[in-house]
Amino acid sequence: MTRLPKIDMAEVTRLTREGRLRDAMAMLRGAQVDAPAAPGSAHDAEPTPSGGTSRVLDMQPPDPHTGGAWTAPESDGDPAPAERTSGHRSGVAAPKIPEALRGVLGRMKQRLAGRMPGRRTGFPIDRAPVALPEGARFEEHRYTAAAGTLAYKLYIPSGYRGQPLPLVVMLHGCNQSPDDFADGTRMNSLAEQKQLLVAYPEQSLSSSAMKCWSWFSPEDQQRGRGEPALIAGITREIIRDYAVDPDRVYIAGLSAGGAAAAIMGATYPDLYAAIGVHSGLAYGAADDMPSALVAMHQGGASPDTSRHRYQGSDGKAPLVPTIVFHGDGDTTVNPVNADQVIVGTPGVARLRKTLVQGESAGGIRYTRSLYADENGRTQLEQWILHGAGHAWSGGSSDGSYTEPRGPDASREMLRFFMEHPRTAAP
Repeated sequence: MTRLPKIDMAEVTRLTREGRLRDAMAMLRGAQVDAPAAPGSAHDAEPTPSGGTSRVLDMQPPDPHTGGAWTAPESDGDPAPAERTSGHRSGVAAPKIPEALRGVLGRMKQRLAGRMPGRRTGFPIDRAPVALPEGARFEEHRYTAAAGTLAYKLYIPSGYRGQPLPLVVMLHGCNQSPDDFADGTRMNSLAEQKQLLVAYPEQSLSSSAMKCWSWFSPEDQQRGRGEPALIAGITREIIRDYAVDPDRVYIAGLSAGGAAAAIMGATYPDLYAAIGVHSGLAYGAADDMPSALVAMHQGGASPDTSRHRYQGSDGKAPLVPTIVFHGDGDTTVNPVNADQVIVGTPGVARLRKTLVQGESAGGIRYTRSLYADENGRTQLEQWILHGAGHAWSGGSSDGSYTEPRGPDASREMLRFFMEHPRTAAP
């Protein structure tokens, strides 16, 4: 994959603060920007082609009448018909900055000016409650601690009778809700089949107008602080209030939720036996909004995050079994981030890599990389989905940001999780 030029983020930040978003975008594309803009010139925030603020995620919803997958947006010029219908862009070596970043930069300007807009700029997707099997429950809860308050929903399968069950914590992407994420991933249906509990923490609108997890904030990258403390608190509350097998507690997420799941694996490896990162970023990929934009576009800067990683009794950060999914046609989060999730895992250098090629029933080809220890147990697993965009692979079009044609990420994550109880971890 072609690496994009290094970007002077200090200059991008300066241009953003001055409202010169066109120049900031040009610099993010690698262009040289020299002359300052005259006061009142046409360097102010530019609207999206539709006249509004674009989405953080780079997908458009299916037709309400015909259904189908979420698809990549139309941008500059009229894309080929295949691009409009397939949900990806093929044959692109280095995708240009996604339209979504223009909206993010616009919101950066509004933040800096103290005018962060409310829900009108990015409506979280609210859906009807999911249908439940007889005897199953999808409960609403609220957790409060020193770090703040988070609502969450908990799926309890109909077969739960107080016996210890595995627990999977699912972190939604921007603009999503627990019900929407449950619909799109089909995780509740799998939980009913396999008998496990599933929790869906919900980011609050007071923290993010687009309900994005703050994966780029240093406050929210540390154990015992910010969002990690709240998500861990929710997990422990469920373990306390329900019968949960403590050796089978897992966490996964999409996009910003995938980046947050990586943070939870790095800061609470004593709580989560394995993690799943779908279309997300590595722990420590960014430490503010400008570096988050760069990480999304060309990969993180690999900062030193060792001081914040949880250290075991031997003084070393443990390897947490991790499964990664990412489309190589993703124009919102550069797929190089999928490699950085793997490379940034402690102990990866000791693992042996094996490649497996395949194709889903829906026609999405993939490359699956397995990283095994000296005993032959796969500790890391990466799925690169060829041509797929920024969407949950194998998901349902009943939910947002899904690619139904891909391999079933939910089922594969659960398979990987069940192969990695804590007692079997290295």
